[in-house]
Amino acid sequence: MSASSVSIQHNPMNQEQNLPVSDTDQIADPGYRARLSLTGLSVGDGFGQRFFYPWIAETASEDNLPEGPWHYTDDTEMAMAIVQVLERCGEIDQDVLARQFADRYVADAARGYGAGAHKLLRQIADGANWHVASRDLFGGQGSFGNGGAMRAGPLGAWFADAVEAAIDNARRSAEVTHAHPEGQAGAIAVSLAAAWAWTWTASGRKESPETMLPWVVERMPKSTVTDRVAAVAEIELDAWAFDVARQFGCGDQVCAEDTVPFCLWMAAAHLTDYCEAMWTTARVGGDVDTTCAIVGSIVALSAGEESIPSAWRRLREPLAW
Repeated sequence: MSASSVSIQHNPMNQEQNLPVSDTDQIADPGYRARLSLTGLSVGDGFGQRFFYPWIAETASEDNLPEGPWHYTDDTEMAMAIVQVLERCGEIDQDVLARQFADRYVADAARGYGAGAHKLLRQIADGANWHVASRDLFGGQGSFGNGGAMRAGPLGAWFADAVEAAIDNARRSAEVTHAHPEGQAGAIAVSLAAAWAWTWTASGRKESPETMLPWVVERMPKSTVTDRVAAVAEIELDAWAFDVARQFGCGDQVCAEDTVPFCLWMAAAHLTDYCEAMWTTARVGGDVDTTCAIVGSIVALSAGEESIPSAWRRLREPLAW
């Protein structure tokens, strides 16, 4: 049975991790994988968000964690909606997802949503057709921001054993808010990277980390995002992260093409070390909550649940299911 035909019945009010009883169960359970990715995403989101405060960015260290609570942003809010729809439907039903996005937005609109998201989600909440409202954004071209990518890690985790489904569901999940093909390409890239990360560890980490980005590129649609991921794949994984960000961006423009390539390179360079991935990503700067969220959603799957310190989880505010 493929992942796309499985519907796991989790209670969203339970703990964020419904832990299976064995490694075999974990590998087979898409819900476990998606919630593990969500944990990595939400902890990274809250951690990265703290670095927007200059005094924290200047003083934080491994021995001096940013003060809590680590409030999560719209990155986590929308990723939670993704997980809720997957657990309800077993795949992305775009109408259900649009309503879930809008309902969560109405319940807590002060999560750092961008101007375009505010406009779109208000319209959907008021009954607008998401197909029309999404395409009307930014002068009719639709959004090509990094919002579709920031929430796609749990999708790749859920469909880790069904690559075509990971691609299709990532595209559909992004299309609800990001009608522009580049915004959708960003989501596909992150979904594929998350699927690869889980499979890499589940299969014994036999392949070199350098194979991750070329594998993702081979399966992506033609786009500027794809071209830039292909370009960043040429950079050695022991390069200085600041140089990678200087060349490819780190979310300063809040678009998919200046966010996703850097995040995928960062994940590939830190596949077995969640904390180092977060510290390095945060110190580089840029759209820090989103870059940490994307990198965290991928690396949690390759480094494992135990790689996310319990102290970090406690500092991140509880998820409001």
